[in-house]
Amino acid sequence: MPANPRQDLERYRSKRDFARTPEPQGQSDAPHTEAESLSFVVQKHAATRLHWDFRLEWNGVLLSWAVTRGPSPDPSARRLAVRTEDHPLDYAGFEGTIPKGEYGGGTVMLWDRGTWEPQDDFAEGLRKGKLKFRLAGERMRGRWTLVRMKPRPREKAENWLLIKEHDVHESAQTEELVERHMTSVATGRTMEQIAAGKAPPRRTRKADLPAFRPLQLARLVPAAPEGEDWIHETKFDGYRCLAALAGGRARLYTRSGLDWTAKFGALVEDIEALEAEEALIDGEVIAPGREGGSFSGLQARLKSGGQLLFMAFDLLALDGEDLTGQPLLARKERLETLIGKGRGAVRFSGHIRGHGPEVHERICAAGLEGIVSKRASAPYAGSRNGDWLKVKCAHRQEFVICGWNASDKPGRPFASLVMGSYEKTRLVYRGNVGSGFGAPLFRELKPLLAERAQSACPFGRTPAEAKGAHWLKPELVAEVSFTELTADGHIRHGVFAGLRSDKDAREVGLEEPSPEESVPEPPRKSRKAGAGKKETKTARPDAPSPEEAAPAPARTPRTAGVRKKETTMARPDELRVAGIRISHPDRRIYDRPAVTKREVAEHAEALAPRMLRFLKDRPVSLLRCPDGATGECFFQKHRTRGMPAAMKTVPVETKSGPEDFITLPDVAALVGATQMGALEFHIWGSRNRSLERPDRLVFDLDPDEGLDFAHVRSAAAELRGLLADLGLPSVPMLSGGKGVHVIVPLKPKAEWESVKLFSRALATHLAQEAPDRYTATMAKAGRKGRIFIDWLRNDRGSTAIAPYSLRARPGAPVATPVDWDELASAPSGGDWTIRSVRDRLDRPCPLAEASARPATLGRTVIGRLERLVAGEKP
Repeated sequence: MPANPRQDLERYRSKRDFARTPEPQGQSDAPHTEAESLSFVVQKHAATRLHWDFRLEWNGVLLSWAVTRGPSPDPSARRLAVRTEDHPLDYAGFEGTIPKGEYGGGTVMLWDRGTWEPQDDFAEGLRKGKLKFRLAGERMRGRWTLVRMKPRPREKAENWLLIKEHDVHESAQTEELVERHMTSVATGRTMEQIAAGKAPPRRTRKADLPAFRPLQLARLVPAAPEGEDWIHETKFDGYRCLAALAGGRARLYTRSGLDWTAKFGALVEDIEALEAEEALIDGEVIAPGREGGSFSGLQARLKSGGQLLFMAFDLLALDGEDLTGQPLLARKERLETLIGKGRGAVRFSGHIRGHGPEVHERICAAGLEGIVSKRASAPYAGSRNGDWLKVKCAHRQEFVICGWNASDKPGRPFASLVMGSYEKTRLVYRGNVGSGFGAPLFRELKPLLAERAQSACPFGRTPAEAKGAHWLKPELVAEVSFTELTADGHIRHGVFAGLRSDKDAREVGLEEPSPEESVPEPPRKSRKAGAGKKETKTARPDAPSPEEAAPAPARTPRTAGVRKKETTMARPDELRVAGIRISHPDRRIYDRPAVTKREVAEHAEALAPRMLRFLKDRPVSLLRCPDGATGECFFQKHRTRGMPAAMKTVPVETKSGPEDFITLPDVAALVGATQMGALEFHIWGSRNRSLERPDRLVFDLDPDEGLDFAHVRSAAAELRGLLADLGLPSVPMLSGGKGVHVIVPLKPKAEWESVKLFSRALATHLAQEAPDRYTATMAKAGRKGRIFIDWLRNDRGSTAIAPYSLRARPGAPVATPVDWDELASAPSGGDWTIRSVRDRLDRPCPLAEASARPATLGRTVIGRLERLVAGEKP
């Protein structure tokens, strides 16, 4: 780094022929005022390899880094950022095409811009290799860090990592920034339009957005209506939303007219991309991954900035035409034409016509919330007039939180919440709800309850069942599921589902089903419009986007006496990874971060070249977690019926006779295991072709609960030195848990007994030399304040976690081989995760490099150990 970076534009100029390239030449004496806000710019650059050029204004130039996969809002993702030459300040406005053959030839898009401010002494951070700053851009916002990596031998490039820090702008969707934003912030053009030299679109006066209007509401009834004049849709478990679109801008309203555009920000770009000058669309915002959505999952995604879906089911206006007077089927036909099969996060909610009771039965059998039945010929009245009916599968509705009961359990701020509802203007006691709470909800609710504390009972007279409660101002609305209301109107077996910030407490009354005969008669006017139209398939929230393969056609079970319906409910989308069919790809496997089965399978495919280097052609034990990482898990080493054919077996002699153990020869087998719910892969220390001669030595350093990771790092370094003295080079692997595996690649010469005795003797020696720090025995009683040097992995039939395998632990960590310099600064054994580990794939694997030069565990090494144990020099 030069003393005066402002003068360091010669390198920039020397690389370019300004007679050919349209890039600015730059002025070294460009004016700069210290009081000005510092600018930053990100330019998407399709050169030899697509990357994003991240540039910070500093000392009269733009400091520049090439971010290979683009910035990520996920704090667990570490994006490689290669430092490049400083650029002139006027480069911040450059967008265009650099001619082929010139330095950096390719298309350049102005992808983001804004201002930034340093969080520490920036000059000192630049010198030390750690820059912390806050961005205020159109796309990148909040706190970020650039960290310089330690250079590898003969490495010329200055490699850094760009990392998002934890704040309100973070997101669990790792690729959200680069996948959502595909156009220029300056001209609105795509990369293809810039490359073709297409002129920027003409800017016109912004059209006025359609105003909010009252929504059509559904009346609760005990049974679905019969007849062909009723269509039936899935009842979604989310937030009602009215989307207003005009002139390429969108505004998203709640059912009460609140502007939640910012809160539903993940939907805005896809709604704005709809091909309409003006539209007003009614629908529901849900969390993907489960048909019908999950309200608790939706709340989690709104907090983390995760992916959302907008299930559109009605169209009120289009391109200046008011459609509310048209029949529902006509409006839905126009809506489907507008949306098509789905545009990103915007999906069309289809329906089934007729046969309401059968549809309701099927929906309930699938474990969903219920259906909404709508009169096919009805206009959009914007009221609860009976044209829309909701039929639930279970009892679930909103209540007002009126107080809380104290808990006698440590760490639990309350035992239950006191619920009520308004009947006309009077607040009525509805009982207590004490289930459905976890640590995150307790943390969220505790300050909200404290802010609303009051001494007076909001019910007027204190109910006998609520004596001793702590009372609150009745302002918070909760959604609760329950088995029934008692004869007194109290909640029975209530489960808290979440807060409803979109509803006013005074609007919350007890919903009771209307009698079936109260379903209103259809209007007398003609119902020809919309009748007889071809129906559409019901779209699932996990249906494939246009970029994905379409699912196979769904089949509807036939029922005696019922004619074939015009439409069917769609099956879940079918995903194939490495040729293996992945069922339920959007099922949640990890909660934090939110990781789906699709991502687990894709992780296995992406990491297969590295994993198979160590896992291929060995007996493998799978840790299967069919219900996700937090559910019940079990080990499996034998093949069972129903496993993918790609998963093979190898015969192994055991004490009980020959048995066939699972072995995974290729990427299809690896992905096939994830289809069966496998998260962890535990491998033997020997290959199938030489089962009796191990080719690796593993020491698992397992710390006691009270020890921090610094103790583990120190132990690994000490073990490394001892092994080196014996002539055995080793490689550390972050286990994905609390500890570190120290691995020695071996030539398959020694038999199991020799390897086991050697590892036990070495572990025992370390424990005897430092009994206050180490133990070589498995007993928990001996581990207090110590690290267990687990040598037992080196026995025939024992297994150890495979390199690059996922772990069934919070955070979706990955067992990752690192070099010794990396280990020295690693904060934990779970430092690399499913979201960040791919950033290592451009770098060599330290364990693969060491495995190319395996050591021999022979007489020389064993003799050195014997001398060491005897107190002599090895």
